[in-house]
Amino acid sequence: MLPQRHDHSAIGLLGGSFNPAHDGHREISLTALDRLQLDAVWWLVSPGNPLKDPKDYAPYETRLAQARRVADHPRIVVSDFERRKNLQYTVDTLEMLATLWPQIRFVWLMGADSLASFHCWKEWRRIFALAPIAVFSRPGFEAAVGESEAAREFQAFLFDPADGAELAGAEPPAWVYLPETCNPASSTAFRARQRR
Repeated sequence: MLPQRHDHSAIGLLGGSFNPAHDGHREISLTALDRLQLDAVWWLVSPGNPLKDPKDYAPYETRLAQARRVADHPRIVVSDFERRKNLQYTVDTLEMLATLWPQIRFVWLMGADSLASFHCWKEWRRIFALAPIAVFSRPGFEAAVGESEAAREFQAFLFDPADGAELAGAEPPAWVYLPETCNPASSTAFRARQRR
């Protein structure tokens, strides 16, 4: 789903290395489509996460193809946007998307495991200013919603989950925590099993 200039869609953005993609990514996406009333979710397959060891990565084309197999939904679009635009950081991706499609209502999607380390991301406060954020529960990381540095700093902008459908139209900073996702799948665990 590529937006047109007149389009005013609400689109969720799930970024990551997808190394490999798994059912947890799909569960977050389907929950976002439903609870946030999004028109589509884009999986932005990153060329590389600067916080992770590049030696751990499968080849990009392998990760992209696996993500497309796992997504398997007409409203989940697997994209190589970051590779084509030579982007590595979320803040730069959001700024580029806002420049290309200023009329689209983008919502950044991420698991609570990412929220726990969000303060380590490049210009993380700027990310909160660029797009509403939806955080999804991940087993073992539930405390991040109250204890992480990012959650504490932006506590005043936390939406009630019942108002999730309004998030896409909210002026950032705005974020919501959706506790119903509980898929334990982990790319790190998948890689560890493959090494064994």
